[in-house]
Amino acid sequence: MESAETATNYRDEQSRVEAVKRGAVAGFPIVLGYLPIAIAYGVLAKQSGLTTFETTMMSVLVFAGAAQFMAANMIAQGALFLQIVIATFVLNFRHFVMSMSFMNKVRSLPLKWKFGLSIGLTDETFAVSSLNGEESKKKHGMYFFASLILVAYFSWVFGSFLGAMIGDALPATLSDSMGIALYAMFIGLLIPSVKKEWRVGVIALVAMSINYLLMEQISLDVGWAIVVSTILASLLGIGLLKEDES
Repeated sequence: MESAETATNYRDEQSRVEAVKRGAVAGFPIVLGYLPIAIAYGVLAKQSGLTTFETTMMSVLVFAGAAQFMAANMIAQGALFLQIVIATFVLNFRHFVMSMSFMNKVRSLPLKWKFGLSIGLTDETFAVSSLNGEESKKKHGMYFFASLILVAYFSWVFGSFLGAMIGDALPATLSDSMGIALYAMFIGLLIPSVKKEWRVGVIALVAMSINYLLMEQISLDVGWAIVVSTILASLLGIGLLKEDES
């Protein structure tokens, strides 16, 4: 009787380990994508005046690439703490939608796992999780998603730390040139969306125009200019994209 129970426990443990392995394998492509971007963020954050500890802790606590790039850029321009928080909240509001969608896809998992896993969602981990929704129906499916998210998370944190360390060693001229990574990343995010829906390009142009007018014509502080232009462009986006759906 005891040997049968031991065998059952062993198979259960093996099943759990297999779920972790599958999650790590599914998350590996994300790691390859995260590392160079995280390193670029680390260099840019150090260039913005953050310490290695602050640069790394932002990745530990925030774990949102676009928001961290934006925050580092706003810090470099002397934006206020409140401005950075509001801009980050607006930029990351989509995470609420992703979390609700994810929790709906994994409805068979315990509630505590749904909330815990939702905290670690990014655009990339959400996409891969959605492609592997059948894992939620398996006995140890939660370990698959946890492994997937943690692999991506630790690669982002490690890349950020590595970038901060590299930022200290790079010559000033080369370190300054890394700032182009901010614009390259946002263009990389924008182009696929514009190809899919041209109205996204219109929204981006409107946001840039509003930001320019607020800064150059009204002389609004750069932090508030980013916040206001982001909110106004988002409101325009709601109308345009809703019109397209109808």
